[in-house]
Amino acid sequence: MRTITTTQDLAAFCEAAKKEPYVTIDTEFLRERTYWSKLCLIQMALPGKTGDAVLVDPIEGAAMSLEPLYDLFRHEATVKVFHAARQDLEIFFVEGNCFPVPLFDTQVAAMVCGFGEQVGYETLVKRIVKADLDKTSRFTDWSRRPLTPAQSAYALADVTHLRGIYEFLAAQLAKNGRQAWVEEELAVLTDPETYTTRPDEAWLRVKTRTTSGRFLGLVKTLAKFREEYAQGNNVPRSRVMKDDALLELASTRPVTVEELGRSRLLMREGRKPEIAEGILAAVKAGMEMRQEDLPKPDLSKDQLQVNPALADLLRVLLKAKSESLGVAPRLIASASDLDMIAAGERNLEALAGWRAEAFGDDALRLCRGEIALSAKGNAVVVVKL
Repeated sequence: MRTITTTQDLAAFCEAAKKEPYVTIDTEFLRERTYWSKLCLIQMALPGKTGDAVLVDPIEGAAMSLEPLYDLFRHEATVKVFHAARQDLEIFFVEGNCFPVPLFDTQVAAMVCGFGEQVGYETLVKRIVKADLDKTSRFTDWSRRPLTPAQSAYALADVTHLRGIYEFLAAQLAKNGRQAWVEEELAVLTDPETYTTRPDEAWLRVKTRTTSGRFLGLVKTLAKFREEYAQGNNVPRSRVMKDDALLELASTRPVTVEELGRSRLLMREGRKPEIAEGILAAVKAGMEMRQEDLPKPDLSKDQLQVNPALADLLRVLLKAKSESLGVAPRLIASASDLDMIAAGERNLEALAGWRAEAFGDDALRLCRGEIALSAKGNAVVVVKL
């Protein structure tokens, strides 16, 4: 087990990786006390059962540059293999403004190869490489040093078993011809917009049933302040105020520190002077927002009239399609998607890309009365009309 803490050693490993068809990569990080993830460890392994596997320690190697790793990311002759890569990619995008190309995510590949929705790494290790993982180190504090032997062994297992999983899934994709499906999903993971959070748009993530423009305006200014403060001070949003406190403040509209102090839901952290002042300024900005600038609630979904019989037929079609393809139904379309299709909505992810091929095209034919569904033994088959 080798730990890299210098730029020179990292560069040597990455140069070796450039000569290989792929390299497996994982990270350990902490995010409970910060807005941005704190990178604690990077694990990498080269092909072969005895291929070189290393830990890259950016904490012990505080002076180490990760530029050799980013250079490897840009080296298109070597596939960079991750499992459930989203959070790993966010770290590298924020810290290095770089995405690994080409990318392979074994969780995405496993979903389109019949392993179920959001299949876990442990499940793939058991089912594909027939091994067991020691999970005792899973929730340890990865920022503490020195790492224990158990932590190091756990971290390396995340990339050594990944080699066999990748090779198996890559072969499966070559057989079933669904590589394009995977690439379509991975395009989202390597899109900067996936990881870009704009304070002006933060209010859209706050769930509320209220349609009052003034109330939504207050939600918008409060959410903007929370996002800007959390990003600028690298603290979790919840440390500034949780959603329930934000909605309470949008309703009570405090104008003084004394009125703010009467909040039932605002936690002690949110009562600090710099946060309290920001909250009051956000409330003031929301109250002074011009009528024409107030957010408009999206009522289009509420106005859709769902045909319940058609929605039921679409559910049967989805079940039949997912079973024949060996793909989890929710990966193709959600229950909400089916209701929206039955109500006439057509601008949906379930009707585009590979999902159109798998389900969407026939779903639209069913809506138009061009096909019917028939029982054949225990199966449901599509019948052209």
